[in-house]
Amino acid sequence: MAHTVGGCSLALIFIIVLLLVKANIDACKRGDVTVEPSHVISLGSAVNISCSLKPEQGCSQYPSFNMLILYKFNRRINFLHGHFLSSQVTGLPLGTTVFLCKLACSKNKELRICGAEISVGVVPEQPQNLSCIQKGAHGTVTCIWDRGRDTHLYTAYTLQLNGPKNLTWWKQCDHYCDHLDLGVNLTPELPESSYTAQVTAINSLGSASSLPSTFTFLDIVRPLPPWDIRFKCVNASVNKCILQWRDEGLVLLNRLRYRPNSSKSWKMVHATNAKGRYDVLDLKPFTEYEFQISSKLHLHKGIWSDWSESLRTQTPEEEPTGTLDVWYMKKHIDYSRQQISLFWKNMSMSKARGKILHYRVTLQEVAGVKVTLQNITEHTSWTWVIPRTGNWVVTVSAANSKGSTLPTYINITDLCGAGLLAPRQVSANSKGVDDIMVTWEHPGKAAPAVQEYVVEWRELHPRGDMPPLNWLRSTPYNVSALISENIKPYSCYEINVYALSGDQRGCSSTWGNSKHKAPRRGPYINAISEEKGSVLISWNEIPAQEQMGCILHYRIYWKEQDSNSQPQLCEIPYRVSPNSHSIDSLQPRVTYVLWMTALTAAGESPPGNKREFCLPGKASWSVFVAPSICVAVVIVGIFSMRYFRQKVFVLLSALRPQWCSKEIPDPANSTWAKKYPIMEKTQLPSDRLLTDWSNPEEPELLVINEVLQVTPVFRHPHHPNWPDKGRGVQGHYTSEEDAAYSAPSLPPPKALIAETGQLVDLYKMLGSRGPDSKPEHLTSPLTVLSVDYLPTHEGYLPSNIEYLPSHEDPVTDSLEELEPQHICLSVFPSSSLHPLTFSCDKKLTLDRLKMGCSSLML
Repeated sequence: MAHTVGGCSLALIFIIVLLLVKANIDACKRGDVTVEPSHVISLGSAVNISCSLKPEQGCSQYPSFNMLILYKFNRRINFLHGHFLSSQVTGLPLGTTVFLCKLACSKNKELRICGAEISVGVVPEQPQNLSCIQKGAHGTVTCIWDRGRDTHLYTAYTLQLNGPKNLTWWKQCDHYCDHLDLGVNLTPELPESSYTAQVTAINSLGSASSLPSTFTFLDIVRPLPPWDIRFKCVNASVNKCILQWRDEGLVLLNRLRYRPNSSKSWKMVHATNAKGRYDVLDLKPFTEYEFQISSKLHLHKGIWSDWSESLRTQTPEEEPTGTLDVWYMKKHIDYSRQQISLFWKNMSMSKARGKILHYRVTLQEVAGVKVTLQNITEHTSWTWVIPRTGNWVVTVSAANSKGSTLPTYINITDLCGAGLLAPRQVSANSKGVDDIMVTWEHPGKAAPAVQEYVVEWRELHPRGDMPPLNWLRSTPYNVSALISENIKPYSCYEINVYALSGDQRGCSSTWGNSKHKAPRRGPYINAISEEKGSVLISWNEIPAQEQMGCILHYRIYWKEQDSNSQPQLCEIPYRVSPNSHSIDSLQPRVTYVLWMTALTAAGESPPGNKREFCLPGKASWSVFVAPSICVAVVIVGIFSMRYFRQKVFVLLSALRPQWCSKEIPDPANSTWAKKYPIMEKTQLPSDRLLTDWSNPEEPELLVINEVLQVTPVFRHPHHPNWPDKGRGVQGHYTSEEDAAYSAPSLPPPKALIAETGQLVDLYKMLGSRGPDSKPEHLTSPLTVLSVDYLPTHEGYLPSNIEYLPSHEDPVTDSLEELEPQHICLSVFPSSSLHPLTFSCDKKLTLDRLKMGCSSLML
C-alpha cells in the first residue's frame, strides 16, 4: 500500500513538470525573440531585439500579408512585413523592461509569437563602514556594513573573517543584505590576537569588496548590561548611600547615571574597578531617583554595554529646612470680635526633605494680658476668632518625622490700613488661557518705604464653601506679576496688590479673568416691589459657570406693555448693587414689562426673564399742575375783556336746555295785582315815569315773554341803595341762597312807590305758581325770594333794591292764595319765552317797555 502511494506521487510530479515544459514550448511555438548582447545590461547601454517566424507559422489564409510587430510593454515600437524583424533599443530605464513580438494576419487580429525581459542595472558599490561586534564573552560575531546605492539587480553579499592560525570563516546572504552573523565565538584566550573581516558584493555586471576591518577580541566584545541593581542608605541618611550591581567578570570600567524623577537631565559618574559597588554622596533627602549602569572591558578599548534597566527608589527623610510662606485675612464679626484666617503654602520637596505630618500654629497677644492659642493641623489653613483689641502675633511651623522648620512670624495688622502705601493704577489683563498679567504703579512718595509687594487672588464666585487663596511675593522694584496658579478660563478673580513696609500694609484691588466672553444668560428677576414711590427690583445672581468672566455692568430694561417703542434702560455697575436696585422713572397706573442683561468685556448676555409691573397710586401732581396753571391763565386773560365775556354769555344762552325754561305768569291776573294796584296813589304820573326812563340813547326795544318765577317781595320806597334820579337802574344777579328766605307776612301794597325823583320799577317783582300747586299743600310759611332784575335782550337787569321791614299788619287774605312755587334759576336766557297761562285765562302783555340805563353789567 505504501509503494502504491509513493508511485502515484511520483507520477503526479512528472505530469506537472511535463505540462510546464509544454506550456513554455507552446509560448513561443510560432517563432523566437533574441536579445543581443545580453538580457542584463548596464544603465545607458543599447540592445538589439530580433523577432523571427518559424517555417509554416505565418498567416495561412494570406501568407503575403505577414506583418511582425514589436511592442515595448503595450506600446508599438516597430513593425515589418515578412518573416523577420530586428530593432535596436536604447535609453532603457533601471529595472526590468518587457518586449513582445506579435503577428498580424488582419487588421483586427494579432497573434502572439514570443517575448523577452531585459534588466538594466549598475555594478555594486564598495560596501562601507564594516564593523563587527560580539555581545558578551560568550556571544557570536556579527558584522554590519553600508550597501551603497541600489543596483536594481540581484546582488549577493559574502562576509569573510580571517583569524590567527589561518582560520577562515565566511557566510553569504541574499539581495539587500547589510549584516551577517557568522556564528563564531571569539574567546578571551588570546585577547590581543588580530582578526580581519571583509564583505564582497556580486551581481551580473560585476562585484565590489569593502576595505578589510582589523580588530581584536577586546575591540569587538560588548559586555552584557549590569543586572541585579540595589540601593541603600547607611543609617537612613542621605549622607552616604550605596549602589550595588552585578556584571561580567572581565569588566574593568563602569559608568553610572542618575537623576530625580522630576528632572530631565542626568548626572554621570565613572568608576574603575568598582566590582559592582559605588557610594553616592550628593543625593537629596526624600527624593525619588532613577539609576542606570553601563560596563566596558577595557579603559581605552572596547565598546560600552547597553544601559541596564532603571532602578527607581526614594531617599530617606531629613529634618525640614527653611520657613513657610504664610499669609492671612481679617474679617470683622462685631464690635468686639474679629476672625483671623491663616493660609500657608506647601513646602517644596527640597525644603520639606520628607513628608510633612502636621503644622503647628500659635496665636499670641503681645501686649496686655497675654493670651496664647495653639493648634496642630494637617491642613494648609487655620481660622480663629479673637478679640479686636490688642496686638497679635502668629507663628507657623511644619514638621516631618525627623524634625520641624523654624517658625514664621507674622504681625496681625490691618491689610489696607496705610492709605499712603496703596499701589496705584492696578489692572489685570488676560495673557492666554491660564495666565493673567497684573500691573500697578508705585505708591507715590511712599514708594521708597516699600519692602515687598504681595499679589493675592481668589475666585470671585467659588463653587465650594472655602475658595482657595493664592498669592505670590514680588520685590519692591517690580510693578507687574504673572499669575497662573489655579487660574481657570471664563472665571472671574478678585485680585489684591499689597505693599508691605514693616508692620504697615496698603492695598488696591481689581478684577480679572484669563479668558472671557458674553454671559450665557441674563439675571433672573425674582421680585419687584414699591418702595417710597420708587420701584425696587431684586434678582438672582447668574450662576458662576454661566457668567463666562467678570461681569462689569447690569442693565435693566423696561417699556410699556404692548408698546413698539424702544425700551428705556438703566446701567448699574456690578460692584455697586450685585442683586437689587431701585428706579423712579415708572409712571403710576401704567403696566410695564421689565427684564435684565449682564455685560462682560466681551459683550452683553441674552435677556433674562420678563416681569410685568404696575406702580399703584395717583399720578404725580406735576403732571397736572403745569397744564392747569396754563389753562387758568388763558381763561382769566380771556374773561378779563368785556367783549369776550359777552360773546361767551351769548354762546351759553344759546346752549341753555329747554327744560329749564318757564312761562312768565301774567301779573294782571294775580291776587296781589288785584289787591295792590301798582300805580294806585302814585306820586309820579305815568308820563313822568316814561320821561325819566327815556334818554337820548334808547336801548333796543325788548318784548318780555318770560320772567323768573318768584314769590313777590316788597321793599321800602326810601331805601338808600335805590338809584338816583335821572339815572338808569343798576343791578346784579343774586343767587338762590341770597334770594330765598322765609317771611311770616307780606309787606303792604304801598311799599312799592317812587318818591323824590326815584323811579319805581313797574315790573320789579312777579309772583308765580305752578299749574299743579294746590292750596291744601301749604304746610309751611311762605317762602319769599328777592328778585332784583328786569329783562333785557341779554337777561334781567338787577334793581339793587333792598328789603324794607314792614310797619303794617300782615295781610292774611293774600296768603291764602299764595302757595309755594318751584323756582328755576338759569344763566341761559331764552330768546323766545312764552307767557305763563294761569287758570283764570287772563294775561298781562307788556307791549313795550322803555327804560334808560346808563350802565349795564353782565
